Amino acid sequence: MKVFTNILVFLALGLIVFNISLLDFKNPLQGNSMVAFIGIAASVCAILILLIFKMSKNIEEKMNDKL
Repeated sequence: MKVFTNILVFLALGLIVFNISLLDFKNPLQGNSMVAFIGIAASVCAILILLIFKMSKNIEEKMNDKL
């Protein structure tokens, strides 16, 4: 499970880099740039969710070790 979540985090980071390359800094809120902003926001949300999931799994493992 740890490897799978790490792979997903790296894929989300790759999507962030890809979407940054699509941004038009002269017109940041028009056309494909708006789609790129949405993609960046979605990737950041995905990374946060995956990190929360990893932290909850670590807490669960520590709780099971104490019992």
